Amino acid sequence: MINVNEYFEGAVKSLAYTSAEGKSTIGVIEPGEYEFGTSQHETMKVIEGTLHALLPGDDSIWQAYTNGETFEVEANKRFKVKADTQVSYLCKYR
Repeated sequence: MINVNEYFEGAVKSLAYTSAEGKSTIGVIEPGEYEFGTSQHETMKVIEGTLHALLPGDDSIWQAYTNGETFEVEANKRFKVKADTQVSYLCKYR
């Protein structure tokens, strides 16, 4: 079954699904800055656009990730992302 997720008053939307590789979401982020918390390890892959991430342990260094690039966040952590334009992503959970 496909589940629809919506965050930050609709500024971040994703479709959640389970494949042979496990649980994933594919979504779009509107321009803005957002903070997320993890309950599982997450691997975020940018599909299209540039997503800036402020990751745990790098509290003052925003890193830019573009088409095909990934970053990982461990379980039970908080991280921030920001986008200047719409960004699409794939998030895999484990």
